[in-house]
Amino acid sequence: MKTRINKKIPETKGPVPTQKELPPKVTMDVHHVILVLSGKGGVGKSTVSTNLASALAGHGRQVGLLDLDIHGPSIPTMLGIENHHPTVFGRTIEPVRVTGNLAVMSMGFLLPDASSPVIWRGPMKMAAIRQFLEDVNWGALDYLIVDLPPGTGDEALTIAQLAPGVKGAVIVTTPQDVAVIDAKKAVKFIEKLGLPVIGIIENMSGMVCPHCGGTIDLFGRGGGEKAAADLHVPYLGAIPIDPAMVKAGDEGRPYVLRHADTPAWKAFGAIMENLEKRVES
Repeated sequence: MKTRINKKIPETKGPVPTQKELPPKVTMDVHHVILVLSGKGGVGKSTVSTNLASALAGHGRQVGLLDLDIHGPSIPTMLGIENHHPTVFGRTIEPVRVTGNLAVMSMGFLLPDASSPVIWRGPMKMAAIRQFLEDVNWGALDYLIVDLPPGTGDEALTIAQLAPGVKGAVIVTTPQDVAVIDAKKAVKFIEKLGLPVIGIIENMSGMVCPHCGGTIDLFGRGGGEKAAADLHVPYLGAIPIDPAMVKAGDEGRPYVLRHADTPAWKAFGAIMENLEKRVES
């Protein structure tokens, strides 16, 4: 006997009603909170977050980098600080400082080892996010870059409600159709939250041949730009593939600080400038 499921998934209309479900905003001294998210995993979102935060700090900004990928934190490894631990004074948590003007907080600092899973439901994640915002001594920040897990779950909803000064979200995608479809979902999700979409970044957008200088489109090209045009949101730019970027992440050395004048380095610089113009104007 076959059972037919006739119920349809209800369509969400208007902004997501978070105000009655979540606590009020915390108090922080931060000018611009930028959410970085993607519709799916594997598009290089954390790589973009790490290098964007490093680039801003390299230009003299006071930057905080908050890793909210609670179930799969990778920021500490990408910055080479996975063996560091925050210092606690009473209820105040001192973030791990990569430089004098780049502070980092991540669930990865609190786990026994990198292979330890975090098995938490929504309320526990919400409490942790509040603590990362409220109890961490971030100091005065120009930017707080928030690296969110893939998809549209509790972490994004919670940070949008709790963090003050959220200027909007950056959506990271790759050129493939499946990634672009999920990026469009992420854009609509952010709009449902009532937040601006600062722009779309197309990562892994071709690779510059080291021999001839031509561009090899391994995963296609232009999907992120087309998605931005279709959804009428800004396009921040494309980042080409560079094998050195993968190596830099594995070795814990931010790519933008060690590979000047490469196509990907220039792309990050242009994206950083576009971001600053959009949030500071």
